[in-house]
Amino acid sequence: MKKDWLNQKETFEVKDVRELKGNFLPSILKKAQGLEMGNGLCIVQSFEPIPLYSAFEELGYEHHTDKISETEYKVYFYRSIMKSPKYADGMDIPLKPTAIVNFNLIDPKLSNVVVNFRDLIWGQENPAIDMKTRLLLSLANGVGAGRMRQATRELIKAYSIGVTVAELDELFAMFVWEQGIGYFASEIGPSSLFAAYQFIKTQEKKGVKCPEIVKKLIERFGEKNPDVSTFYKATRDE
Repeated sequence: MKKDWLNQKETFEVKDVRELKGNFLPSILKKAQGLEMGNGLCIVQSFEPIPLYSAFEELGYEHHTDKISETEYKVYFYRSIMKSPKYADGMDIPLKPTAIVNFNLIDPKLSNVVVNFRDLIWGQENPAIDMKTRLLLSLANGVGAGRMRQATRELIKAYSIGVTVAELDELFAMFVWEQGIGYFASEIGPSSLFAAYQFIKTQEKKGVKCPEIVKKLIERFGEKNPDVSTFYKATRDE
């Protein structure tokens, strides 16, 4: 069924993000939060920006995608209802995979492959493995591969959707068993992953509720934290 609002899509403000580097998602979502119902925004990207769909949906937007070419997509977002985001930055889940933009710097076609592969794995409507288990598996895989950055991000996501401290306690005990005491002491203990885990435990003991803890986790262990961010920080000389 054709959406009536498509008749006005050419009047939407256009944000061309194809040449932008770094994490520009927060600024886009801030812009989207400020639009009134009945208004829209057009995002132009070199690949289909699938991760944006759920984030905009959280704000009350519908979307329509036009594929202009293999390396140009125009996505029209229309605010049909006013909804408040779950998190202050407009995200529907903490630490969305914004690093996909890095692949775009190599080749836009590669970004399309990565985005669609991710959607195949993580975007299923009725997966056999529930999301909490998926995130814990991804977290454990990150630890096993020595990717503490990935593991930290998955920990925050998992906690945000209901993983308990008791479950995390058992998981970290398994890391000691599976990875060995020496590896745990030298690699996991000093990591951002262990720091985030301990922060959760400390805050819960103080009686802080999950939503507030997640907010603080994003502030301390989000994209501004160099041990967690997936974006390269260029120097002034670059």
